[in-house]
Amino acid sequence: MKDLALAIIQVLLLAILAHALLSWLIVAGVRNDVVVRLYQSIGTVLDPLYRPLRRVIPMAGMLDLTPLVAIIVLIILQRAIASLG
Repeated sequence: MKDLALAIIQVLLLAILAHALLSWLIVAGVRNDVVVRLYQSIGTVLDPLYRPLRRVIPMAGMLDLTPLVAIIVLIILQRAIASLG
């Protein structure tokens, strides 16, 4: 069970990274259908993680800090689970 939880956390961390990279491509003007669909699909997966965080984390101008906070929370959770022995 511990290994499954750690694997899920790892997948979520990679999904956050991919979502951030894809958002940069979209902001840079890449309007490829595959990029946009992948960005939206990953966003749908991450939305349940982001939604509660967005209620308490304000936007920093045009910058959304939610992914950064989500990464920090997931790493703390990952280390806590890993230390359970």
